[in-house]
Amino acid sequence: MSRIDETLAMDRRRFLRAAVTGGALLVAGGGLIIPRLFAADNQPVGKPGNVLLEIFGDDGRDLGPKQVPKLVLTDTQWRQRLSPASFNIMRRAGTEMAFSGPHERPNGKGLFRCMGCATALYDAATEFDSGTGWPSFWQPIAKRNVIQNADSSFGMDRTAISCAGCDSHLGHVFDDGPQPTGLRYCMNSVALRFVPRTTG
Repeated sequence: MSRIDETLAMDRRRFLRAAVTGGALLVAGGGLIIPRLFAADNQPVGKPGNVLLEIFGDDGRDLGPKQVPKLVLTDTQWRQRLSPASFNIMRRAGTEMAFSGPHERPNGKGLFRCMGCATALYDAATEFDSGTGWPSFWQPIAKRNVIQNADSSFGMDRTAISCAGCDSHLGHVFDDGPQPTGLRYCMNSVALRFVPRTTG
């Protein structure tokens, strides 16, 4: 191994050590990545199995609950499926810069689906302009379609929201929203895909 190769290998080890033991990493576009250990790119991330989701048509009709296979992919497959920005947010629990996404203002009629697995997440009728620069909703389209987890990263106690269909990180929920729930589901734009309401 040449001296240059040895130096590069040493720098890479230092970087990986810092990523695991240090603070958050800044990525392109100003997003943050919360460091943690991940499986190899070719190893599935997550536990396979079925999950009970509330299924919605693109016309907004509630088609009822259904057991569906949870989407479990390798990091390589996720990188092929998602844009780099979506991957960093959804699979690395990052946060996009405020006012950088396309969904921070209420849209027309329609629903928001998970960018990773197309699970229905929010009805546009529950979106409101929170002034925060992130898409905000006062409730999910169905409670079973999202998962809440405690998040103590960055020295804050928060509640993280992920998609029940694929375990991808979406954002956080706060208790400073409008009535009738008083909640603000603060989501990352790149984790959502807006589907305009179709007519049957």
